Amino acid sequence: MSTARFDLKLDPDDKDIVAKAAALMGTTMAGFVRSAAKEKAQALLEREARITLTRRDAEAFVAALDSAFHPNATLERAISQAKRQVRRA
Repeated sequence: MSTARFDLKLDPDDKDIVAKAAALMGTTMAGFVRSAAKEKAQALLEREARITLTRRDAEAFVAALDSAFHPNATLERAISQAKRQVRRA
């Protein structure tokens, strides 16, 4: 496994807090910071990957999924063109 270096400067008060937390977890400061940063990053990425809708928007989305699909004129032309160009085996 390849590793990349990441340097971090902390003021003395922050370093003391991280050191105490790392000791409580039974790990090094570096291990604690790695774990905490990864956990926070994953939570943020998961939160940002979700789409949150209002109740009204969710109802409109479900209604659109439930309604019959009717292609617009541009899609109708594309379908017709594709049918003329594509040969079935």
